[in-house]
Amino acid sequence: MYEFTLTGAQKSHLRGLGQKLEPSLKVGKEGLTPGFFTELQKLLRAHELVKLRFLGAERDERAGLCDKIADEGRCVCVGAVGHTALFYRQHPEPEQRGIALP
Repeated sequence: MYEFTLTGAQKSHLRGLGQKLEPSLKVGKEGLTPGFFTELQKLLRAHELVKLRFLGAERDERAGLCDKIADEGRCVCVGAVGHTALFYRQHPEPEQRGIALP
């Protein structure tokens, strides 16, 4: 599991940034495929903050999917509301980080 703890203020800051984002990744009826995780890794490396949308997933399954995505995708689930969720992973190179955490 990705061990990167965020404070409440940091999560709130990231959620504020995420409100302006369009969902760049969708989880469809096929679920969490290897192709999904490959694309998630590319997006996290390029943008650090990724918004995704669940298509057709029931309310009780979405929480489990968020946990699984965070675990297998080596990222942190910043928040989930309705059919969207926001994931963050800090860029490993300090000079290439695009998001400054408070």
